Amino acid sequence: MNATAIDIPAQVQHRYRAIWISDIHLGTPGCKAEYLLDFLKWNDADKLYLVGDIIDGWQLKKGWYWKQSHNDVVQKILRKARKGCAVTYIAGNHDEVVRQFLGMAFGDIKIVDEATHELLDGRVLWITHGDLFDGIIQHAKWLAYLGDSLYTAVLKINNCFNHFRHKLGLSYWSLSQYLKHKVKNAVSFINQFEVILTSEAKRRGYDGVLCGHIHKPEIRDIDGILYCNDGDWVESLSAIVETDQGELKIIHWPYRTHQTVSVGHKPASLT
Repeated sequence: MNATAIDIPAQVQHRYRAIWISDIHLGTPGCKAEYLLDFLKWNDADKLYLVGDIIDGWQLKKGWYWKQSHNDVVQKILRKARKGCAVTYIAGNHDEVVRQFLGMAFGDIKIVDEATHELLDGRVLWITHGDLFDGIIQHAKWLAYLGDSLYTAVLKINNCFNHFRHKLGLSYWSLSQYLKHKVKNAVSFINQFEVILTSEAKRRGYDGVLCGHIHKPEIRDIDGILYCNDGDWVESLSAIVETDQGELKIIHWPYRTHQTVSVGHKPASLT
């Protein structure tokens, strides 16, 4: 089934069975907290999964950066938890400090290393940030830190570039996403990451995997296993939702459109 784009009317409340967001990177200039606040305002769910790298401990160690909007995001999520939304926080590599609190709950938010979610049709997704299956993170962390510094520099350039695009009435465009998809080694790494995650999900007996980490939103079939990546709130400004009908969708919030993707066992192409 090919994906279709559906316009979201402004100021219409949506409710889902589940929402997945990750790679918010609160505590960095690149974080698009205002977009996320708008998304959280107009979208609710029975379950909310925070799939890692919510707070960027790596950058906060280098220098404190915390806007009011970053605090507002934290308060908004806590408020949803108080109102009955089951919020699960899966630790990532940038917020690995929370792994010392695994199994605990803070403000009705459960802290875990991984989780599972049963879709409406009975299939079970394994939920993990994905960094534990990234060879660079596990075996050459110094290279990961270097890459993070370069990535931050690209984001600063990107912010300046989009400032002028905004003045010209043009939409947001991600330089870092463009570079990643043009560089052969980066594309190869992404493909390997996806295959490794789905292979591990299959080995564990799950029907699919939902992760973050590589900032590339995706829903597709890989060798009979459903692969889902909810993207990020630095570049893609995306989330994955499960509707009341059991359909999985990628939402790119700045454009207020849904990309609807089949969750069957045949590959779905995004258009």
